[in-house]
Amino acid sequence: MFVYRITGKKYAGDLTGIGAAFYGGRWNKKGSPVLYTGESSEIALLETIVHTPPMLIPKLDIVIIEIPDDSVTEIGINQLPKNWKSYPPPTVLSEIGERWINEGSTIALKVPSCIIQSAYNYILNCRHPQYSKVKLLERRKFEFDSRLKK
Repeated sequence: MFVYRITGKKYAGDLTGIGAAFYGGRWNKKGSPVLYTGESSEIALLETIVHTPPMLIPKLDIVIIEIPDDSVTEIGINQLPKNWKSYPPPTVLSEIGERWINEGSTIALKVPSCIIQSAYNYILNCRHPQYSKVKLLERRKFEFDSRLKK
């Protein structure tokens, strides 16, 4: 299975999850290295846009990452609290993510995107014992259309 990530050129080759560990996120607490990816380049772009300050167009790369098909845990919308899309995110989501990280049963956690609920993000557990099976297949410059900064 392929997942996509659009990130700053400086960090595109880094699959360690150190950024998410440093800051924490919707699905992880500070100190837990995970990699946020999307099921498509389109959802990866939307996720990048909502996290990029207005008027800033950074130098971006898109990476295609291969993950094992048989190492995914899925969380459906019906398993989430009613306020799961809120910003800032409710703490219960990072608690769900931390429980999954600590269980170590799968490499990827499939979760609905807050932006488009019919699309999915894949959170990769960088501490999983089989994380070495995660492969960066392709990395290329991503051309950010300046019209998207409006």
